[in-house]
Amino acid sequence: MRPFSSALLPAFSPLAPQNRSLAWKTAAVVLGTLFLALSSYIEVPMVPVPMTMQTFAVTLVGALYGWRLGGLTIAAWLVEGALGLPVLSGGAAGFVHFIGPTGGYLFAFPVAGMVAGFLAERGWNGHRVALAFLAMFAGNALCLLLGAAWLSLMIGVGAAFTAGVLPFLIGAVLKSALAAAVLKGFSRNPKRAG
Repeated sequence: MRPFSSALLPAFSPLAPQNRSLAWKTAAVVLGTLFLALSSYIEVPMVPVPMTMQTFAVTLVGALYGWRLGGLTIAAWLVEGALGLPVLSGGAAGFVHFIGPTGGYLFAFPVAGMVAGFLAERGWNGHRVALAFLAMFAGNALCLLLGAAWLSLMIGVGAAFTAGVLPFLIGAVLKSALAAAVLKGFSRNPKRAG
């Protein structure tokens, strides 16, 4: 049997976006982008990239919304930032952030959210908290790796790993654990989806 067989794993989509109207999905995208923007204001200043709660929000939106609506929501948030709304880290805005040191991390966000959503839909969710943690950590790790790959074009591979990955590993573990705990909370009451 395949490792992601839906017969073996409980279906999980606490917000059940596939069963919702277009109006509900539109409202979910708006609320999701607001949640992502708020997470951007919670930051610890670091050089060259600050540590924020963005990856916590990105992976959680992916897991709660599913990979499709989650990816769309995260992309909409990034478009808001590129168009000048103060929704990025610390209230930053503008396209310049997508071509500077933070560009790789920003472009990694939708992919990370979609990976977390994909895994959550296949049982790596609050019903199995250890797998939920691994799904959230996979999203966080993907952000760090893609972000550092972009950063390495500017400062070199070694410096990018030292400045863009190592300082954020503990935060990635903690944010992954927090997101897994939130998913566990959603999995306790399946009626929330309806």
